[in-house]
Amino acid sequence: MSAPLSPVEKIKTQSRLLRGTLAESVADPLTGALREDDTQLIKFHGSYQQDDRDLREERRLQKLEPAYSFMIRTRLPGGIATPAQWRAMDDVATTFANGTLRLTTRQAFQVHGVVKRELKATIAAMNAALIDTIAACGDVNRNVVASSHAGGSDLEAEVLRWSRRLSEHLLPRSTAYYEIWLDGKKYVDSGDGGSRAVSVDTAHDVEPILGPTYLPRKFKAGIALPPVNDVDVFAQDLGFIAIVADGRLSGFNLVAGGGMGATHGEPATYARLASLIGFLPPERLLEVAQTVVEIQRDFGDRSNRKHARLKYTIDDRGLPWFHEELARRLGGPLAPPQPFRFTGSGDRFGWYQGENGLWQVTLRIPSGRIADRGQGPWRSGLRRIAEVHTGHFRLTPNQNLVIADIATADRPAIEALLREHQLDLHERASPVRRDALACVALPTCPLAMAEAERYLPELVGQLERLLDKSGLAGEPLLARMTGCPNGCARPQLAELALIGKAPGRYNLYVGGDSRGVRMNRLHRENLDETSILTELDRLFAYWARNRQSQERFGDFVHRLWPAGPIDIGTGAGAA
Repeated sequence: MSAPLSPVEKIKTQSRLLRGTLAESVADPLTGALREDDTQLIKFHGSYQQDDRDLREERRLQKLEPAYSFMIRTRLPGGIATPAQWRAMDDVATTFANGTLRLTTRQAFQVHGVVKRELKATIAAMNAALIDTIAACGDVNRNVVASSHAGGSDLEAEVLRWSRRLSEHLLPRSTAYYEIWLDGKKYVDSGDGGSRAVSVDTAHDVEPILGPTYLPRKFKAGIALPPVNDVDVFAQDLGFIAIVADGRLSGFNLVAGGGMGATHGEPATYARLASLIGFLPPERLLEVAQTVVEIQRDFGDRSNRKHARLKYTIDDRGLPWFHEELARRLGGPLAPPQPFRFTGSGDRFGWYQGENGLWQVTLRIPSGRIADRGQGPWRSGLRRIAEVHTGHFRLTPNQNLVIADIATADRPAIEALLREHQLDLHERASPVRRDALACVALPTCPLAMAEAERYLPELVGQLERLLDKSGLAGEPLLARMTGCPNGCARPQLAELALIGKAPGRYNLYVGGDSRGVRMNRLHRENLDETSILTELDRLFAYWARNRQSQERFGDFVHRLWPAGPIDIGTGAGAA
């Protein structure tokens, strides 16, 4: 007897291919919220219902419903946006959202604070700029990430093309999105730099790849171009590592079964690095990707959503089973994986000239938040740049921004705008500040247990102080934090990570590496800020006294304590 379906599976089964009662929910003027089932279905359309948790108690006392609003996330394969699209998203942030743009770790835009009555107009405005939100959330393949720091090379362009093709190939085929948000229309390139609306045939909806109930859980895919692992390819459900021979793309190594999410106190849930499966020529990428998705569709757990990612499907049945099932469906096994080497997972900041002779500049955007506040008038500055730039923008998987394809003659003007609007943070920030990541967390994420984005600047300042105290000022340190254990900022792949446990309390993880190929491990649980800083002070001092030449913190921890608990009080090797 099969296990009963989870409540979300039942909603999908009855949704009429993602329609549900979304149209009626959106049109209901009596509440700022959607009907309960529709809060699940709208994720497939690229949005989450949220409320301002800072205001919950105040509104409850006033006998008001929560301050509901919506986050909308785009689908932007490889993170490429034209200047016109940047301006359109900036307009959306001003007209419909809270005045900020956020660059995500999946190379997409997010806008926050959109109220229900503006949902349809907001999504339509994005689509008119040829940016959609289809499958940006939900139990589908989400935005496909791709390496973004090969400097305009032919290889980078080829990898980007494959990311777009992969994203399009795995999209839901339901026309519900166009019916609900665009009145049965779809925007296409008009050929003159704009867009035009065309009618969509809604009579024959089928889902040949995803099936009528879609995937058991979210699914993430990425393509890495060594030697940079900026996409953290081993964190993906489905990953491809580009293999280059004689300067040309010879194929991809397939990895499968990665995922960073877990649940506190439930050891049956865990983070997992993807397994290296085999090698395939470029022309088989879509076929192999589809087959992996179909295996997860057919065998993934549909009764327990905490156990529904591909990593659990592989671990429950065994990696040999996955190899055999993949080979059976493909008509034979893949070739053995090809050698590759990653040297880092961070971004390449500052100016550099690409192979095409054009210039790129990578800007540091803390937590991906673009606003005219705090650090400087960044949003206004990027708007000014988008009005004169003739190349494109590239969102990175580390929440930063590349302004790409700048002609030599145009570089001085771009540099002047960067300085005028204080967008040169990468030139002034320490290595730990440049590389730190955080999820949104409070006040809008309903899963957050603790602060992350709002706390990150203070935390980084404390880390800088402790490093300086130990004589380690200027040392690189990959630090990440999240407000819960769902892993949105990929904390388990950092040298040092804080994962929210409760308001003001975090679990401390150490020992990851800077290349995204080794996970960290739990060091101490449920620490407040004072305890975190005391513990890191001890660890940093010990690192400073006992490190090998240029040894990074994560490698140092892993060398001395590769598996067991860290004991620097009386342990061997204490200085």
